[in-house]
Amino acid sequence: MNVSFRNKLTRGELLIGTIITLPSPEITEIYCHSGFDWLFVDLEHSALSIKDAQVILQSATPQVSCVIRVPSLNEIWIKKALDIGPSGVIIPNVQTAEEAKLVVQLCKYPPEGVRSVGTSRASGYGKNFQEYVATANEETAVIIQIEHRDAVSNIEDIIKVSGIDCLFVGPYDLSASMGKIGLTTDPEVQNSIMKVKKCAEQEKIPLGIFGATADAVLPWIQSGFKLITVGADTLLIGQAAKNIIDRLKK
Repeated sequence: MNVSFRNKLTRGELLIGTIITLPSPEITEIYCHSGFDWLFVDLEHSALSIKDAQVILQSATPQVSCVIRVPSLNEIWIKKALDIGPSGVIIPNVQTAEEAKLVVQLCKYPPEGVRSVGTSRASGYGKNFQEYVATANEETAVIIQIEHRDAVSNIEDIIKVSGIDCLFVGPYDLSASMGKIGLTTDPEVQNSIMKVKKCAEQEKIPLGIFGATADAVLPWIQSGFKLITVGADTLLIGQAAKNIIDRLKK
């Protein structure tokens, strides 16, 4: 029996992924062959369209789970993302409990939420409609990003919202909101992340985080973060190319 991405996440498995920003099914396939547990399909900081995202999902699944980050907390974007059949969605820059509640509402079919019903890839273009709508609320991961100082201030209320499957820390935007852009190892930034971690652990909510390199995320893995994103396609390709040139020209 296949275990869903959401079940793996909520039971505390370590899941290693990377960000996809390029509309290339070939890159997606290469990452699937490389051993990643999941792929972070980014519609916020890329030129990807919803059609590009669907092609990426078609290239990756069922071998590797894909989670889509939508551009914003917006009903249309969340609806479109869910309808192409990802294993979950990531909602950026959630700052309050009220926003977190709205996320859950938009991601869940009635009676748990207000997600509208349509025929789409997620339901096999209608072939598996009844099965999909009966299981989507339980099988689809709802992940919110904690990436602003106001979210950290409100974290005690945010973690009380039912239906949130993971808190994903965005250290770069968090540092920017604190006037320390890019200084992710600054003590104040680190203390904010640890506050989120402490509160999440109290409610047994899994934690995720981004890091540009393996060295950057290794300490977070060791401290209990489970949903890990390492680098992005552009960063990994660029660094591999630079390593070759640096070695050959020395």
